[in-house]
Amino acid sequence: MAKKLCPVWIGHLLANPVRRLVQNPKNILEPYVTNGMTVLDFGCAMGFFSLPLAHMVGSSGKVICVDVQEGMIKSLEKRIRKAGLSDRVETRVCQHNSLGMDDVKEEIDFALAFAVVHEVSDAAGLISAIRETLKPSGQFLVAEPWGHVSEEKFGMTVSVAEQNGFKVIDKPRIGRSQVVMLEK
Repeated sequence: MAKKLCPVWIGHLLANPVRRLVQNPKNILEPYVTNGMTVLDFGCAMGFFSLPLAHMVGSSGKVICVDVQEGMIKSLEKRIRKAGLSDRVETRVCQHNSLGMDDVKEEIDFALAFAVVHEVSDAAGLISAIRETLKPSGQFLVAEPWGHVSEEKFGMTVSVAEQNGFKVIDKPRIGRSQVVMLEK
């Protein structure tokens, strides 16, 4: 699913707590994620959003973290253990041509793809695969970095999502990002 990947060493920078000053996971996700939910964090890297999501879903919820880079997942797994969240976080290494979520159909309440769709060679395939995992009325937050992804390219991503049966329900503001909230 990938065309140009963020190097693993940059994952350490992306997981830096200073990033919360501009993109605070709790502030961004708390309006959408509640206790007991099942959440998909696609392109999770080292878990900048994954760990806060795990706190939000509580012990009765689950976060499924998916990344194509095994190095990112291994670092995330260490962070999960250190945070004591192994009971509610599942990690998966996907393939370049498959999300690897065939066993999760209509089980996800909320999906997140933060600064990752532009790295995927088949955005339509990714969006379709994520849609299949979502429950009816499940929500999907897509955010792409300003400057790195043009407005035109982001608009194309939104159009592909709409062509795949998603409905735009919101365009929340998140620092340094173009964002859309979609609903199945």
